[in-house]
Amino acid sequence: MNEMMKKYANSIKSFWQSRTKKQKGIYLGSLLFLIAGIGISSFFINRTTFVPLYSNLSPSEAGTVKQSLDTKGVKSELADGGTTIKVPDDVVDNLKVQLAAEGLPKTGSIDYSFFSQNAGLGTTDNEFNMIKLDAMQTELANLIKGIEGVQDAKVMINLPEKGIFVTDKGEAASASIVVNTKPGYQFSDVQIKGLYQLVSKSVPNLPTDNIVIMNQFFEYFDLNNDKNSLAGSNFTTNNEIKKQVERDIQRQVQTMLATMIGQDKVVVSVSADIDFTQEKSTENLVTPVDKDNMKGIAISAENIKEAFTGNGSQAGGTPQSGTSTDSLGSSYLSGSGSNGDYEKTDDKVNYEVNRVRKQIVESPYKIRDLGIQVMVEPPKPNDPKSLSKSTVKDISNILGTIVRTTIDKSSTGKPLTNQDVQNKIVVSVQPFNGKISTAKVTQASLPWWIFVVGGVLVAAVLVLLLLFLRLRKPTINEDSEDVSQAEALYVPDVNEEKENEGTVRRKQLEKMAKEHPDEFAKLLRTWIAED
Repeated sequence: MNEMMKKYANSIKSFWQSRTKKQKGIYLGSLLFLIAGIGISSFFINRTTFVPLYSNLSPSEAGTVKQSLDTKGVKSELADGGTTIKVPDDVVDNLKVQLAAEGLPKTGSIDYSFFSQNAGLGTTDNEFNMIKLDAMQTELANLIKGIEGVQDAKVMINLPEKGIFVTDKGEAASASIVVNTKPGYQFSDVQIKGLYQLVSKSVPNLPTDNIVIMNQFFEYFDLNNDKNSLAGSNFTTNNEIKKQVERDIQRQVQTMLATMIGQDKVVVSVSADIDFTQEKSTENLVTPVDKDNMKGIAISAENIKEAFTGNGSQAGGTPQSGTSTDSLGSSYLSGSGSNGDYEKTDDKVNYEVNRVRKQIVESPYKIRDLGIQVMVEPPKPNDPKSLSKSTVKDISNILGTIVRTTIDKSSTGKPLTNQDVQNKIVVSVQPFNGKISTAKVTQASLPWWIFVVGGVLVAAVLVLLLLFLRLRKPTINEDSEDVSQAEALYVPDVNEEKENEGTVRRKQLEKMAKEHPDEFAKLLRTWIAED
């Protein structure tokens, strides 16, 4: 491994030393350009850009929002003297939805000031207002799309014109929203409240009463007012209760039939007649403890018995004969003796009974009558017969069961017959020609500058590779020629004689003749003289 590393190091070192100063400068400049490009791209990609979340906040409201962001672990900055809160641009949409669900902020509005900064010099006020209104509608629709259960949303905002004079009171804005919900998804009261809060705070001077939200099935999402009581007797409260009952039954039927036929194949309408009469009564009941014998618990008893037998004594005194009257006006008769018996029995028993006091408050409303109308689109819209009669009968049976269990039994006075139930439901099979078409959800794309930077980096790498290969090609050719020549010099001769003593001497003499000719000549003369 070490030898291989040394070999590569030597190759790189020899390659670098064999380059000219111009080539070395090109290589170093290209490397620095590549490093700078990577560094700049990393800086822009990893840089945290803070954008306004809310503006025109009161100090107390800004502190509440800041505390909520710190609790969530989100970095934030204060600007404009503490009235504007800035957050990273990649979390601004989610934070608007989350804070709106929490009821924050109570004051302020979402900032759209960047449109005024990017407006051209030739932009008129009307054009700018149109751009701002379109931006508000688009941004608000994107925020609503981020809510769970919403696939798509369309927003229409109506902003009143400002008055000419300062004393003129501006009219309130209004908003209409159509959301494309997921099949079978039901929004909770908290989500609906958060949605109303989000829309109200996204548009200046927009009260929640001027907001209308509905889905693709013409189902309205009404904001529940906590101040109203279900037991109220005024018209507004009773109307809200009636709408709530009808909406609950409508959603129940819509969900059930949509599962059976299809989400966009059913439209349900419900009308209810509700009795809002509220009765209060008080009952004071006395019942025996022992219901079998109709007796209570004995708490006290008294038994008195008297008896007498004997001769009666004569009256005393000295009355005159006959009838006499004293000074007080009392008359006296002469007494006579008598005999007799006397007996008296007196039984008294005090019993304790159950005393029950009931205060009865009946239900504040009763459903006296109910009507359900259902429109079903057949599988083949232009062919009503494509929907089988058995399916229509099943739908009628389902609606009949709902009517029987919903209507108050005491209101009718008698059980509902099958004909009565059939008169309260309607199932219509026909094509739907007024469906609302919703645009497909587009996936968020990367910013254009990322593609530009990536293209520049790819082009720089390709240029460097071309230069490297172009400068490397002559060196490779020269090295290949040297190697071929070296290999040609060292190719062994197949006819070479085997090494022996004679060949060794001959080679030594040839070498001596080439390197030292004078000594070789002397050696030859010596050999000739000896011969």
